[in-house]
Amino acid sequence: MRIQHSNMAATGWPECAKSLKGVILDLCGVLYDSGEGDGVAISGSAAAVKKLKESDLQLRFCTNETQATREKFVGKLQRLGFDISVSEVFPPAPAAIAVLKERGLRPHLLVHDGLLDEFDGVDKSNPNCVIIGDAAENFSYKNLNEAFTVLIGLEKPVLFSLGQGRYYKETDGLKLDVGVYMKALEYACDLKAEVIGKPSPTFFQSVLNDMGLQPHEVLMIGDDLVNDVGGAQRCGMKGVQVRTGKYRPSDEKHPTVKADGTVDNLAQAVDMILSQRLH
Repeated sequence: MRIQHSNMAATGWPECAKSLKGVILDLCGVLYDSGEGDGVAISGSAAAVKKLKESDLQLRFCTNETQATREKFVGKLQRLGFDISVSEVFPPAPAAIAVLKERGLRPHLLVHDGLLDEFDGVDKSNPNCVIIGDAAENFSYKNLNEAFTVLIGLEKPVLFSLGQGRYYKETDGLKLDVGVYMKALEYACDLKAEVIGKPSPTFFQSVLNDMGLQPHEVLMIGDDLVNDVGGAQRCGMKGVQVRTGKYRPSDEKHPTVKADGTVDNLAQAVDMILSQRLH
């Protein structure tokens, strides 16, 4: 029994770090808090990313960011001091465009102005689906009603939601996220949205495929217990939550999702991972 117990211990946090081959990080709430201008880097996070890059672990960034193109928000992170490149970052919009092409769909877009460039090459005439992202101020009654009108007029309405978050943290407080408006359109049209982004297993799998790794070899670190940690765990990964970003103390008593570990911030998580790998 004792041998079995030591094996079990090696699979828990932080002992599981010994056998890891890759780490996936969320961006907003883990690396930085968004807000005015470029937002604010979370203390110690830029150095933590640098340490991971210098280790033998593969690193990717998996985000539901939909207020800017990939190039724009990677540029913002670089200005905040992060060593990060576009090819390492997986947001929902490029994944959504691949689905549109595959299924011959033409979208009506209810997204942030900053994201429109991503959809430049996409046929949007005579739409046969709706894509909703974190549109922020664009979530007006008029714009929501337009999206509703497109959906309700289709024989087979298709709604894609780029993520399904309830809220996120900016420097001046919590903000409603896309999931709230997704639910409104689901209710109005009596349909179920297809989520592209976290916690969709397909989305996580695309990142694992890029790394060439199996789920049990990878750890996800995020501030969103349900979409980051829970989504990763459902795919067979370990999930660790940081007490930064949108973290709430009640997350540690959540009825259905239990993080493999909870840490104060990314810097602490990375130090724990790397110290395990030295032993």
